[in-house]
Amino acid sequence: MTASLVILTGASGAGKSALARHFLEHYSAYCDVFFFDSIGVPPVEKMEADYGSGEAWQRAMTLQWMTRIRPILSARRPVLFEGQMRIAFIREALTANKIASAHIVLIDCDDDTRGARLHLDRSQPELANPIMMNWARYLREEAFKLGIQTLDTGRKSFDHCIARLKPLLLTEQADE
Repeated sequence: MTASLVILTGASGAGKSALARHFLEHYSAYCDVFFFDSIGVPPVEKMEADYGSGEAWQRAMTLQWMTRIRPILSARRPVLFEGQMRIAFIREALTANKIASAHIVLIDCDDDTRGARLHLDRSQPELANPIMMNWARYLREEAFKLGIQTLDTGRKSFDHCIARLKPLLLTEQADE
């Protein structure tokens, strides 16, 4: 039997990293937390040169991450993994690595909230653009079509979102 795997995906500004950092800060004794971008995100030109496209790079890195996470799960240690990945790539990587059970959760918010977070909280106004809003819409539609749980951080409090994720990842002994 393997441990719990919770995968948070979503577009920039949705709140994935903030949620993952909370688990890292408060529950690292009970689970491992990984951030997709910790591998480094090369410029688009490098992704295209090495993989043919940014999408192909994202797919390849998602597969590599699941290969890295699998032994941790086999050792019965829960894992929270956060990143911007297509749900189809996540599912493919889970299958390729024979990870039979994972909770994929789309972390989402409305475009106005995303824009405000990117401008004010993250000081990255250049990301609050139509491409990012279209990416968020794409992930929202993909999650809906595949029946993936969505957690709307724009309409729910941070504490509510943590409370929704905790039972997917942690056992009772990890309560604060």
